[in-house]
Amino acid sequence: MSADPATPLDRAAVATLVRDQLAEILEKSPADISDVVPFADLGADSLALIELVEALEERLDDYVAGFHIDDADLEGLRTVNDAVDYVAHKLHLA
Repeated sequence: MSADPATPLDRAAVATLVRDQLAEILEKSPADISDVVPFADLGADSLALIELVEALEERLDDYVAGFHIDDADLEGLRTVNDAVDYVAHKLHLA
């Protein structure tokens, strides 16, 4: 999913973004990325998670200049749903 600031950002768009980015990093199909399976169980190591965070920051910067995921918050991001909840909370999405 490429960021298009003209398209409103909602939870579904964030979930698609997280799934697509993680799938690209892990060289899997987005359909193989479950919203509730821990990243580690999907084969994502700490390097893959750093890549995911960097990709999300880059894509979401198109919507919110300077979007950043705090290092201290990384431990709480264990699944796609966790990442979506985090981003939605940070961007005040319903």
